[in-house]
Amino acid sequence: MLTDKELNLVEHLGELRKRLIISSLAFLVFLVIGFVYVKEIYLFFMGNLGYKLLILGPSDIMWIYFHIAAVVAGAGTIPVAAWQGWLFVKPALKPMERKIAFAYIPALFFLFIAGMAFGYYFIFPNIMKFLIHLSNDMMTTSFTADKYFSFLINMTLPFGVAFELPLVAMFLTTLGIVNPYRIGKLRKYAYFILVIIASMISPPEFISHISVAIPLILIYEISVVLSKIVFKRKQARIQAIHADEEPFTD
Repeated sequence: MLTDKELNLVEHLGELRKRLIISSLAFLVFLVIGFVYVKEIYLFFMGNLGYKLLILGPSDIMWIYFHIAAVVAGAGTIPVAAWQGWLFVKPALKPMERKIAFAYIPALFFLFIAGMAFGYYFIFPNIMKFLIHLSNDMMTTSFTADKYFSFLINMTLPFGVAFELPLVAMFLTTLGIVNPYRIGKLRKYAYFILVIIASMISPPEFISHISVAIPLILIYEISVVLSKIVFKRKQARIQAIHADEEPFTD
């Protein structure tokens, strides 16, 4: 027979499976929606390019459709997955932690969209202009749909994820999992990792690396500052509770 501990583990795994299935179904639903509106999304991302993109084979068409739909599905699934995650950890949270975690759910979605918008409206066009300028008077500029959207996704999607880091840091600090002062001591290692990430997702030239690395480093610093604010408030609440519990003496 199973012990109480083993039964609890089975129940937790069953609950986790349920939340993962719901999140996966949400992804599939948004994926279908992305396919339905793929033409409108495609034309929007074309921006002011001024000419149609090239394809080198029939499979490129499906590649573009799938990647556009996948980005839409990922963005739409974030609040659903966050909600399912909150329902999964809810029984283990204190009432105050539940309220805080619940408030973070819509913010995750809006920060992801804000990060994507930052990458699309600021990082992507500036790097595009710089790279096109390098080829001026030397070669004819013409992009394939494959290369164009790969570059676009690399310039936008990482910022969608990165913009959520401050909120994640605040939430983990609230739960006591993260100590902002320890994170601050790892700053030089974090900078090094962020520069490597920037070099991996940006074109292979110095200006692009810097254009991507600086915003990532700023987001890291914002995460540390906000985490410290949450940490100090949490410590103040704990001290206030202990002060109220101390017996009154003359």
